[in-house]
Amino acid sequence: MYWLNDASKPITSQTGRAIRGLMNRRTFLLLALTLPSSRVQAQPKYPAVVAGAALSFPRDHGAHPAFRTEWWYLTGTLHDTAQREVGVQITFFRSRPGVAEGGSSAFAPRQLLFAHAAIADPRVGHLQHDQRALRTGFGLAEASETTTDVRLDDWSLKLDAETYAASVAARDFALRLTYRATQPIVLQGAGGVSRKGPAPAQASYYYSRPHLAVAGSVQRNGRDVTVSGDAWLDHEWSSEYLAPEARGWDWVGLNLDDGGSLMAFRIRDHHGGVFWAGGSYRDARGHVRTFGPDDVAFTPVSRWTSPRTGIEYPIAFRVVAGSIDTSDARQSGVGGGGIRPAHRNVAAHGDSGPDAATTGSPDRISVAPPARSPDPALRADTVGHADR
Repeated sequence: MYWLNDASKPITSQTGRAIRGLMNRRTFLLLALTLPSSRVQAQPKYPAVVAGAALSFPRDHGAHPAFRTEWWYLTGTLHDTAQREVGVQITFFRSRPGVAEGGSSAFAPRQLLFAHAAIADPRVGHLQHDQRALRTGFGLAEASETTTDVRLDDWSLKLDAETYAASVAARDFALRLTYRATQPIVLQGAGGVSRKGPAPAQASYYYSRPHLAVAGSVQRNGRDVTVSGDAWLDHEWSSEYLAPEARGWDWVGLNLDDGGSLMAFRIRDHHGGVFWAGGSYRDARGHVRTFGPDDVAFTPVSRWTSPRTGIEYPIAFRVVAGSIDTSDARQSGVGGGGIRPAHRNVAAHGDSGPDAATTGSPDRISVAPPARSPDPALRADTVGHADR
């Protein structure tokens, strides 16, 4: 499922102030970073991502407040007891804006926390979403440095042993979900250092946790519904913004039915070409293959035009990563064992996509109403996020 907030409707913060226009995971974060301060201040020295640095757990499950930007990003496909499905996205962001760091005021925004959550349900017909934003401190917003433990008032994400607990009290819904790890961590890039451009500094620390087993409840209209499903978590942090040559991005994570997982991304330039790309494939036996810029391709195969804005969005992609081609769910010879089992869950985000839930066959990410494959072995549930 691709996510896009409805730009024609106001988004109301917890203080009741209406914020018009599109507020998404990147612009929501960057808004606070671009607000002018009351005086000109020297830019703080942010640490760089260093090639060859080894990630250490559980420490690196926690926050890294010296870096400029960080997020914990959960996406999943959930089913109720009647096998009706919804897509759920929960993301917590941390930002070091670099303002008032030398001040003594407890109100100085040295660290900012943001959170966004959404439900994509084809039966509803629009994205249900909400968000929070707070500076750290005062017992209201904190991000632990020792493990995943992020809290913004009554929104939280906490890791206990190998299970994450997420709690979200949104305007139109509430989420109480656990995400249990069933597989080892995937270190993206070179040992957890993921390049985002040709310059060594254009990089992030990045790991994924595919095949999370989800259980819990979704509350809407005052009614709790028991759900279960499959999910994907990304944890990423860096001090670098996208390069000036970059215009947008597309990303996909696939949980495969045979236990394998695939992540691929591309960063687009201002002409729609590829500025950078990468990804990884871990087969069912645990062997990992890493992809570089020349190995990954995203090809739009279907588009949708918003009746509200007239903007055209790609809503279906063919994704190729090395010898893996998602247009052929029956291919063999991938990682030695093939990916014959279907893609069970797809987490996708980027800066393009419709305001709708998407499900469909594994050769594409397609918009609702669901395009069901007649062969259950070819079934793919897609869930994710797109920003504009």
